[in-house]
Amino acid sequence: MVRATVCAAFALLLAACSAPKEGANTLTVAATAVPHAEILKQVQPILAKEGVKLRIKVFADYVQPNMQVAEKNIDLNYFQTKPYLDAFNQEHGTDLVPIVGVHIEPFGAYSRRIRSIDQLPDGATVALPNDPSNEGRALLLLAKNKLITLKDPANALASLKDITANPKHLRFKELEAAMLPRTLDEVDLALINTNYALAAGLNPTKDALLIESKDSPYVNYLVGRPDNRNDPRVQKLAKALTSPAVKAFIERKYRGAVLPAF
Repeated sequence: MVRATVCAAFALLLAACSAPKEGANTLTVAATAVPHAEILKQVQPILAKEGVKLRIKVFADYVQPNMQVAEKNIDLNYFQTKPYLDAFNQEHGTDLVPIVGVHIEPFGAYSRRIRSIDQLPDGATVALPNDPSNEGRALLLLAKNKLITLKDPANALASLKDITANPKHLRFKELEAAMLPRTLDEVDLALINTNYALAAGLNPTKDALLIESKDSPYVNYLVGRPDNRNDPRVQKLAKALTSPAVKAFIERKYRGAVLPAF
């Protein structure tokens, strides 16, 4: 009887070892809600037909999606530009890698106190993202529109200390990017990432007083790790995200507020 029990247990062990891992065909992707998660939902049925289950985990910040991928709790993320990724890797000692560029979100400046940038008063309070990449992006936009002058107008990681001229005596308030839409009643101008602007009900093509041009280099990437960037499931997702169907969805859904990068 004991021998039979041992044999049965051994048979079950062999079966377990030979069985495919649960979730082996599942990819989990961290994303911000708008537009990233919305775009990912469009490719779920495409991947399902190819045997890949796509799970989307929505995050409200820009730090945890990268940390979760770096720690291998999540496979991939989709929310960031390459300058942000480069700065994050350098600051946190991670080695996350861009896999494919999907879309561009022209960065904008918004206000509830003025209707034209010409009305921006002397001494105005301007809210900026507090991470190096997005703060640099905001300062470049202000510099391009001659509100400030920067030491190096091409430096994507420019900071407040790089301002060499501030003719309107603007006062800057550095905040977490996700918080910026909530400051619109408290500041004269806020520089806001398009994903957070859209989530707050702002229309970048109508509401932004300043906005990046369509040739913005700040492409949003699908991001992974060196160990999974060539995984066949990941490559299927990359192909789906740059398909004609996704391009048409982006153009139809966002009407210029988000632009295909392919």
